[in-house]
Amino acid sequence: MRKILGSLAFATAVVLFAGGCAGTDAGTSGPIVVGSVNALSGAATFPESSQAAKAVFDATNAAGGINGRKIEYKAIDDKGDPAAAAAAARELVGGDKAVALAGSSSLIECQINAKYYEQQKILSVPGIGVDPACFTSPNISPANVGPFHDMTLTLLYGSEVLKLNDICALLEIAGNTLPSYQAAIDEWSAITGKKLKYVDATVPYGGSDYTSYVVKARAAGCKAITVNPVEPDSIGQLKAAQAQGWNDVTWLLLTSVYSENYAKAVQNAGAGVYVPAEFYPFTDAASPQNKEWRDLMTKSGIPLTSFSQGGYLAAKYFVAVLKGIKGDINRESVTKALHEMQPIVDPMVGTPYVFGTGKTHHDNTAGWPVKLASGAGKWELAANDWLHIPKK
Repeated sequence: MRKILGSLAFATAVVLFAGGCAGTDAGTSGPIVVGSVNALSGAATFPESSQAAKAVFDATNAAGGINGRKIEYKAIDDKGDPAAAAAAARELVGGDKAVALAGSSSLIECQINAKYYEQQKILSVPGIGVDPACFTSPNISPANVGPFHDMTLTLLYGSEVLKLNDICALLEIAGNTLPSYQAAIDEWSAITGKKLKYVDATVPYGGSDYTSYVVKARAAGCKAITVNPVEPDSIGQLKAAQAQGWNDVTWLLLTSVYSENYAKAVQNAGAGVYVPAEFYPFTDAASPQNKEWRDLMTKSGIPLTSFSQGGYLAAKYFVAVLKGIKGDINRESVTKALHEMQPIVDPMVGTPYVFGTGKTHHDNTAGWPVKLASGAGKWELAANDWLHIPKK
């Protein structure tokens, strides 16, 4: 999203063990410390998620807090750096004695900190999960669909709703994400019985010229292309297609390009850009589904984006769980409550949220299709309901 680090292969070298055991109780009457690790500076930034989470916690505090206790929210910057991400988690978990994490949004922190969270018996509810470890850890359960289910959804929309044939993939691979994207494609194939016509997993992030990749895809007979791009890369790819006179190709993209700035920047979208929005489309300005979120973000001066939707929902789910705890609120009771919580239904998402006790957490499997047409400059709803990945 926005900008992906070129490689995370060295991430496993980061120290996973904290010196000594962290305490888990910040007291029975003091503030309830909740943390998050975020990309707030560096090559890629995601400030809206933690900002939105803070807005929810501030509103909760203004309404009396949780049984009279205020939530103290600490959002730490990982700077897109593995060492900083590891240090941030240890500061929150070991130093600040956080009861849990909520609203995080980072390209790398799940991969860096998942084992540490398991060791410290602390749970995390990210607003936006990005790397594969966000969806394969027993201690992390993001509020969003994630890029991998997003790819399955965009392929399903292309083949089953738009009835497109000869679909191809141009994949931008960072770190260890290729197996997860391949699994997403395989899931689509298992559901539909169809195969991609052509796959190129060598497409670079931040490429200066995508002409050669577009030319090869066109020569392969592609009629539609799925890509997992950041906004600048996608714009470059669409411009390369336009320069080649390839104006009848359909683009099946991910929520990573779903923004108003992208819509304004894209003049020629060929046969259209389609995205399965991970949350109810925020560009549908009059939607009742997003009203509470929109009002709080507007009041708090936070941009209306998918990132702020994720942070808002993560915090909202977390507050609901805290309110249901009987007795003291500490790391153990919060962990127990998240493990035993009932599913939460919210109109902003197509799948109920539940943390639970699973070894993995990749349960948000619905997106709402939106479309960007050539010359439109704005997103439009492309469906009247959620698109779901069928249950196995």
